Amino acid sequence: MKITDVTTTELFYPDAQAVQDSTLWVAKAGKGQLFIHIHTDEGYEGLGICQSAPGVRQVVESGLKDVLIGQDPFSIEKLWDDMFWRVRSYGRKGVAFLAISGVDIGLWDLKAKAFGVPLYRLLGPYTDAVPVYGSGGWTNYSEAELVTEMTDYVDHGIPRVKMKVGKDGGKSEREDIQRLAAVRKAVGDDVAVYIDANNGYYAKQAIYMAKEFEHFQVGWFEEPVLADDLAGLAEIRRTIDIPVATGEHEYTKYGFKALIAEGCTDIVQPDVGRVGGVTEWMKVAHMAQAFNLPVAPHAVQLVHLHLACATPNLKVVEYMNTSLETDAVWYTEFPQQKDGMWSPYPDRPGLGLELDSYAVEKWAV
Repeated sequence: MKITDVTTTELFYPDAQAVQDSTLWVAKAGKGQLFIHIHTDEGYEGLGICQSAPGVRQVVESGLKDVLIGQDPFSIEKLWDDMFWRVRSYGRKGVAFLAISGVDIGLWDLKAKAFGVPLYRLLGPYTDAVPVYGSGGWTNYSEAELVTEMTDYVDHGIPRVKMKVGKDGGKSEREDIQRLAAVRKAVGDDVAVYIDANNGYYAKQAIYMAKEFEHFQVGWFEEPVLADDLAGLAEIRRTIDIPVATGEHEYTKYGFKALIAEGCTDIVQPDVGRVGGVTEWMKVAHMAQAFNLPVAPHAVQLVHLHLACATPNLKVVEYMNTSLETDAVWYTEFPQQKDGMWSPYPDRPGLGLELDSYAVEKWAV
């Protein structure tokens, strides 16, 4: 089998809800998604899922396509290495790695389709059902809207939720505490509550705030400071009692090697759409296991569902209302969680996803 072509489809849904967090200061409605199609001479086609950031499509079409055409799509390690060195001078992190990640996801989808099995079966499953947490709690929500979203997750059987803190760039400390208190009161003591500051505090501030957050049984404190502030993360982790979660803005196994070895995290959060795709995500998960650390992947939930089923040290999978909104637009259908547990389709090869032809016609960029 040989790769004959690599094409892209970019979709933008203008009615997606506007969201805001500590460092995403302007809430803009609408959401895009880039899809990568890997075509072969035997009729199999892989579907890659990729962030539609500026420049990603160009890297795929102008920087990576010629590396892939004519190659064996099963030689994923070789293709990953070829792509890695192709972007060496301009993409060790950032946009180029979003592109590599999307292509790699497409290669794994293709391989699983060729073997006629779901991706999690190809990877070697540990389980066929994984726990999820309801994620959201954006800072542009009023307190009432925040509480409604969190309790709605609980009403749908999900006993774990996550909300944002660090409101107004970390300048609204009292409001952060009040909003967390309102959520804890609303969901009760038996629901796990995680908080995410999205890089919004500085180290001493995060330590101070953690002492306040401890009163509300917080399950983890995510991205308390800038993702590149490894010294700050390590200081926070040593000082506070709440587990520190981070990693969504790290790229490659090399970034996670430093994050883990320097004592920066208790919960490892690789993002398959940034870290380097399925190939690199699984290596990071194994590295975390070697350090006896749990994994809780960030976003890209329909891909992470499969990877999570092949991860013994999984903690929980993110399940986001904002992603569910657009997933319902992009795809003909996808599996739903039930009572806080989530399973891939057991009888659909690859990721088990099919783009909706109406969405492609209506929302194509």
